[in-house]
Amino acid sequence: MRTLVFCLGLIFTLAFFAAARGENELETVEAVDLERYVGRWYAVASIVRRFNRSCVWGNMAEYTLREDGKIEVLNTCYTKEGKRREVRARAWRPDPNEPGKLKVSFIPLFGYRLFPADYWILELGEDYGYAVVGHPSRNFGWILSREPEMETELLQGIARRLEAAGYDFSDFKLNPGRPPEEP
Repeated sequence: MRTLVFCLGLIFTLAFFAAARGENELETVEAVDLERYVGRWYAVASIVRRFNRSCVWGNMAEYTLREDGKIEVLNTCYTKEGKRREVRARAWRPDPNEPGKLKVSFIPLFGYRLFPADYWILELGEDYGYAVVGHPSRNFGWILSREPEMETELLQGIARRLEAAGYDFSDFKLNPGRPPEEP
């Protein structure tokens, strides 16, 4: 009985904090043309994760549409020593009625796939020139651009909208798209 009471208390506590952060209210775009979405994206800013912790420039993703409608993903970046790092993944739309909610599964060594993760498109430029991607937990986030750099005004607007959606923009790290200047 104690265990049941503890578990119920934990569930209600987690639900309260999720609601307080607005996690149930994260909205995605209403339409995504995957043929226009594929191509090269630069991660202008992102929440640092294990893959990109050592990256200092050139955080990019190359998306390629497959014949089966899924997307091949190649994420790359460069360390301060100039070493290229890459991670491959596959993305797909699990529910055609929710076009902004994709799943992505990373392909680690030996070809085994990890459990799929949410990849939600929160904003998409009219011309597909930028995208904002997040996760319902707010622990993952990327601001993507077709160019290595983004206009300051646009980036500031995105930051305000992310904050309003429950993100803490201070968790995001700006990622230079070009190599840092040599001293």
